[in-house]
Amino acid sequence: MRDYVEIGIGREARRAYYLRDIAIVPARRTRSSKDVDLSWHIDAYTFDIPFASHPTDALASPEFVIEMGKQGGLGVINAEGLWGRHADLDGAIAKVIKAELDAESAGKRGTSAEDSAVRTLQELHAAPLDHDLLSERIAQVRDSGVTVAVRVSPQHARELAPVVVKAGAEILFIQGEIISAEHVQGGGEPLNLKEFIGSLDVPVIAGGVADYTTALHLMRSGAAGIIVGQGATTSDAALGIGTHMATQIADAAAARREYLDETEGRYVHIIADGEIHTSGDIARAVACGADSVMLGAPLAAASQAAAGGYYWQSQAAHPRFPRGVIARADGGFSFGWGLDDAAATEDILKQLRSNSPSLETILHGPSTSTWGGHNLAGGLRRVMAKCGYTDIKSFQKVGITLSS
Repeated sequence: MRDYVEIGIGREARRAYYLRDIAIVPARRTRSSKDVDLSWHIDAYTFDIPFASHPTDALASPEFVIEMGKQGGLGVINAEGLWGRHADLDGAIAKVIKAELDAESAGKRGTSAEDSAVRTLQELHAAPLDHDLLSERIAQVRDSGVTVAVRVSPQHARELAPVVVKAGAEILFIQGEIISAEHVQGGGEPLNLKEFIGSLDVPVIAGGVADYTTALHLMRSGAAGIIVGQGATTSDAALGIGTHMATQIADAAAARREYLDETEGRYVHIIADGEIHTSGDIARAVACGADSVMLGAPLAAASQAAAGGYYWQSQAAHPRFPRGVIARADGGFSFGWGLDDAAATEDILKQLRSNSPSLETILHGPSTSTWGGHNLAGGLRRVMAKCGYTDIKSFQKVGITLSS
């Protein structure tokens, strides 16, 4: 039964829960973690671990995307980011970090530093999108042998999907902060996702969604997977749109059950994107019904990550209404060094990366972290074993309690 509370005369609100509001309950049976299979099978593709990276330039250097694939996960490229706008990708990213470092060294921590870095990011995104450059970089990933996944926005899906598929994209993400089955563009023809997905030769993962009805509509559009959540944006403050991922994932899982019955067996995957910082958060998301998770800031500290430990989401670059913070992923302060030119900034970027753990350590360990920030796959494998489960789908049935 849904839990509604009266917030005033004639106005009710549904009570919803964050991932941290729930706790996983071990059962009477335990297993060895060596018996746990974390593999994720979606459409014709299989991944050793159920992790995808958030499509942001803060993560996705070609090296990061390739290494993500080699470590068993799925690296996602943002077709509308800096990949196709600047030949010198490192130089462009370094300018964003330089803007924040310079603001901080001048004593403008917090909002002023964010404003400066966001303004720089907006200017970099104002450069025209070069389809040839984007295709060349996608081909570089394709030639490495890993599965190629590319994200486009609903607004530009018609224009960019043929470009990225031709370049080698094997899985297409149609991802916005909030998405619907029919995106209506002012003065333009609506994007009917069912018709559009049906016209493509590659599987589509679409999102994000926040409720049962939209999740069911996207499943009916033919998507192989749906993304639940918005990642780490500032939409709560800027738009009043908040995420309560435990409730949202559970609602999407309920929509999946209805769609499974409706289609007599077509299974749509749920990818959770938000409130996920540790291996415990990943386990909670799966316990609520997720098949996999989209990781952003937890991967930003990897030595292969493009921004050397800094993180932002693509919404931070919106030209008129940015919604994302540019900051150190670990929440710490940066060096505070004032830098004179781009070359010096790139040296700092290299130093940041050289002092970082590898993506392998973050995903598979070994770890010295006691709070679940490293060896994310190992942490998920261990909690599944502690609860007696050997695969992701069965772990979705684990007992949970409300801890607040």
